[in-house]
Amino acid sequence: MNQPLKQTVKPATYMSAANPDFPGYDVLRVLFAGESQTSPSHRLGPKIYDFYLFHYIEEGSGVFRTEKGTYRLRSGSGFMIEPDHLVSYESDPETPWRYRWLAFSGAGAKELAREAGFSQDTPVVHGSSYGPIPEALGSILAAFREQQEGAGLAALGYLYLIMAEAKRSLVSGTANTEGEAHIQRVVKQMIHYMTSQYAYPISIEEMCSGLGYNRAYLSRVFKKGTGMSPVTYLLKLRIDKARYLLRDRPDLSIEQIAASVGLTDPLYFSRQFKRFYGEAPSTYRRSVTRG
Repeated sequence: MNQPLKQTVKPATYMSAANPDFPGYDVLRVLFAGESQTSPSHRLGPKIYDFYLFHYIEEGSGVFRTEKGTYRLRSGSGFMIEPDHLVSYESDPETPWRYRWLAFSGAGAKELAREAGFSQDTPVVHGSSYGPIPEALGSILAAFREQQEGAGLAALGYLYLIMAEAKRSLVSGTANTEGEAHIQRVVKQMIHYMTSQYAYPISIEEMCSGLGYNRAYLSRVFKKGTGMSPVTYLLKLRIDKARYLLRDRPDLSIEQIAASVGLTDPLYFSRQFKRFYGEAPSTYRRSVTRG
């Protein structure tokens, strides 16, 4: 009778390196980074840390425990440990995990973790073991071990990349595309895009393409969130900006003002201005600059 093949457990390894730069205790900084192939049932804790500590699992599986929950994790998962909270984590006895990690602290550390979507209620992210997160963690470790010039600054860049990728994974894993929070987020993205781009002759189609949504969906959620269509909102934004220029920049012609708010046709600009405010741009200018 054939015996089942026994899985080979890889030998345990450990490597860590500290940030060779020291910008100060109050500055956001990556403290150290590392990687390890753990031994079966390798356990840390229960214990607390005084910094943020993020692990990302490349292979194997294990359990992460916090004061609020227990999470069984495997390749492609990451977990965030927050300062002053009791945690423990243990690799599986048969498929011990191999993970990479980094620690960070300083001004804005908590805000960065929250911006990425991590909290005591959401300490875990699920992604890909071959994505940008493990690569970034490996790059930080290499820069620290080699004591590269500017390693601390490079580590900060990688930290933001890691948190951005974690945020994408958390949002895609939990977002309800019809939920109120998601709609508000999309509307804010659209308003920010219009506010920064109104001076250019952008179209709604270009905006939808830039944000990665189809026009029908964006129009629907935007109207639900603001009460007006994206076309109307963008046009009103341009006309309101033009009112400011008509009042405060008498040296500019009507044509120059129209071009400055992304409307290249002065006649169209005049018609739309009258539509919103009941008078021609030239009439409005005379009324606000008298005296």
